[in-house]
Order: sequence, then structure tokens, then C-alpha cells
Amino acid sequence: MLRNSLLYLSRQPQLFRFVRNNRFAKAMASRFVAGETVESAVAAVQRLNAQGIGASLDLLGESVTNETEARAAGAEYLRLIDAIAMNKLDANVSVKLTAMGQDISDDLCEEIMRAILERARQHGGFVRLDMEGSAYTARTLDFFEKRLYPSYPDTVGIVLQSALRRTWGDVERAIALNCRVRLCKGAYLEPASVAFPDKADVDRNYVTCMQALMERGRYPGLATHDPEIISIAKQFSSSHGIERSRFEFQMLYGVRRDLQDGLAHDGYRLRVYVPFGTQWYPYLMRRLAERPANLAFITGNIVREFAGRRRARGRRSA
Repeated sequence: MLRNSLLYLSRQPQLFRFVRNNRFAKAMASRFVAGETVESAVAAVQRLNAQGIGASLDLLGESVTNETEARAAGAEYLRLIDAIAMNKLDANVSVKLTAMGQDISDDLCEEIMRAILERARQHGGFVRLDMEGSAYTARTLDFFEKRLYPSYPDTVGIVLQSALRRTWGDVERAIALNCRVRLCKGAYLEPASVAFPDKADVDRNYVTCMQALMERGRYPGLATHDPEIISIAKQFSSSHGIERSRFEFQMLYGVRRDLQDGLAHDGYRLRVYVPFGTQWYPYLMRRLAERPANLAFITGNIVREFAGRRRARGRRSA
């Protein structure tokens, strides 16, 4: 019922217009979304870079329905890549293939993606193909391996989700290809036929895939806010002689900033996933609808972070 309600709200343009112009709503969203423009995204990355934290920028929007929208999104990514280079930012970009026209035509999507990858390569940048729901997993990996990776092996990487039963095989394939992987748990609500229904199994698969990527993979991005998994990664790195320069942690903009500060302070590489754009309201609502437990996750993290900061202030004043 909650999921259906959130999806319904995400599709209401009148509500979107109201929320988008509501100062309080925009202030709440600003914790998780870095504004609506390339300029606001650049400013957010500059603040992160000043703390020794890298970024991956994502222009919000997915599942475009016509070629004009797809080409406009591609052009905005070209502008974004130029802005990263011009401002000398420690940042790369994340792209959803459905936003580049994958549901319209693979050839159109490839044309737009090759333009993005060529621009990124010219600037020495990097592009990550975001992973969407399981209906797109095979399509995305096939598109990556056959159409993009052979021409841009140093410029493009993929995302794999430990929630999916198939992911261990995909990890082994990625290691054999020597391609870069961001490993995450996955926020999508998936059927048990393709995904592990129990969190413990998702976590166990994450750790197994993570350790393989750390030991044999090419500079994996470990996307997690789970303190226990972060601790396991640190211990595995130390016990197996894996230098910190061989991997990085990744987190979402505005989530567990206390953990982000701690990792950066301790000298670990950290990259924060920074979404921006005018579609921030549908983005947030869809993320919550895909997995309503995300609402409790976000709220719980805000509370824990706030409590941690209060304790830290108390220690400093004692």
C-alpha cells in the first residue's frame, strides 16, 4: 500500500510543481540532491573535494520516451564532463542507459553513449553505467561488453548488485574482462526468483563479491553504508596486503556523513554519488517506492548521524 502510494505521488505533475517550488521541501531534498543545475552540482563537488572526497555525478532522469529527450540528456552530460575538467574536479559521471534512449533504440543509445565516452576520454575522465532493475541487468551488461567496453576499456565501468542471484557470475566475468565495477546491494524491489529475499543473504553475497573484487578486480568501488561490511573490507585489505589505492568506498550524497568523514579522515579513498537535476522529486519518490524500507533507512541514518554529532560535541565541550 505504501509502495503504491509513493508511486502514485511520483507521477503527479501538479504535486511535483508544488513541491518543486516549496522552500521547505527543497530544503529537505537538498540533503540528498545537489540542486537542479550543473553549476549547483559543481559547487557540491567542490565542497566534497575540499574534504578529500571524490564524487560521481548523476543527472537525474530515466526511461526517456523520445529521441529528443535522449539527445538532450546526452548533451547535458557533455556539458557536465566539460565542467568537471574546467573546474579540475575529482569527479566522474554515472549514466543510466534508459536516459540515453535504450528503450527507444540500441543504436541511438550507442551513438549518444559513444559521444559521452569520447568526451570523457579526451579529458581523462570516467563514466559509470548505472544498473537499473533486474529487467535491464542482462541488457545493460551485454550492451556494455559488446558495444562500449572494447573501444573504451579505461573510460567506462559497470554496477553490480549483490541482491541479485546472478551477480557472483557477473563478478567473475568482470574480473576476467578486467573492467571496473561498483558493487552495491541494490535498492530495487525484486522477485525472489531473481533476488535474495533475506537481507542476510544479500549481505553475505556482497561480502563474497567484494572480497573477490578487492583481491582480483580492477579498482572496485565498494558502495555501502553498512558499518559492519566496511569493517570487513578494512580487515580484508589489511590481512591480504591490499593497498588502499587499489579500491575505494562509495556512499550516497547526504547519507551517513559521519561515516564519510571518518573514512576520509582515516585515509581511505571515498567517492560520493551526487544526483542533481530538475527531476529530484520523482527520483526520491521512486527510490522510496522501489523499496519502502529505504524510508526507514534514510530516517534512521539521519537520526544516528545527528546523535553521533551531538555526542562528539559533548566530548569536545567536556
